[in-house]
Amino acid sequence: MILQTENRNCPCGSGKSYSECCQPLHQGEAASTPEALMRSRYAAFVLKLPDYLRATWHESSRPETLSLEDSPDWTSLQILDTNQSGDRGSVLFRAVCRLGKGWGFLEENSDFVREQGRWYYLRGDTSEGQLKPGRNEPCPCGSGRKHKACCL
Repeated sequence: MILQTENRNCPCGSGKSYSECCQPLHQGEAASTPEALMRSRYAAFVLKLPDYLRATWHESSRPETLSLEDSPDWTSLQILDTNQSGDRGSVLFRAVCRLGKGWGFLEENSDFVREQGRWYYLRGDTSEGQLKPGRNEPCPCGSGRKHKACCL
């Protein structure tokens, strides 16, 4: 799936257009940091790009096949923490998805490794849960509006 226009906001939530954010990585450019790779992988989940996800997964932990047919409807990404030391890095993030009439989240502390100038996803420790935003909190859909004025 490709965005209808490359000038739309990137799904990773960077605030940049897709064409100047994750699209170059999806087309083969190397990510400069573990966070950049994490954001591009999240965007690949949103856009249903399993080949990109497999290509950026370290060979030691890469699945043989990857289907995104039953992937949740991801709506927003929050980077909670990043860490990089030499050729190792980690990113703690929260990804929000729609669950029926409500919201769910996946939090993961992902490990990354750089080999021959390219970052790869190694593994992650995950937790999942249901999100219950208050009326005056930002809407989980990522619109930037209050929940009561958006998806409530």
